[in-house]
Amino acid sequence: MLYRRGFLRFATYGMIGTIGTMAQYAILVLSVTMHLLTPVVASVIGAIVGAIINYLLNARFTFRSKAHSSTLPKFAMTALLGAVINGLLMKIFIDIFWMNYLLAQIISTVIVLGITYSINLAWTFRRDFAD
Repeated sequence: MLYRRGFLRFATYGMIGTIGTMAQYAILVLSVTMHLLTPVVASVIGAIVGAIINYLLNARFTFRSKAHSSTLPKFAMTALLGAVINGLLMKIFIDIFWMNYLLAQIISTVIVLGITYSINLAWTFRRDFAD
């Protein structure tokens, strides 16, 4: 039963993350195609916007947290770490491996998802998940 709850929680986190990720990708693609920002800068800005969306939805639906005074700073730190990792990965994939920026973003997204979910579960929204 605990395994099922964990799977459902991760699935919810993933679905909500899709909404934030869509915002990030929209900012990335629009900024790059309109020649407003480099892919790395656009991706990091998009990641921050996506993180704000993700916090609001995850606090409500995934982790059912109302303790914003304790969770918001932790989530912000986790999101900042995720944005930094995302930016570093994008820089490496684009500048060193000469990868297309969208492919680089997809790979970065998957890696950052795993890292931030683990941190948010274990630290940001930590509670007894046996309920």
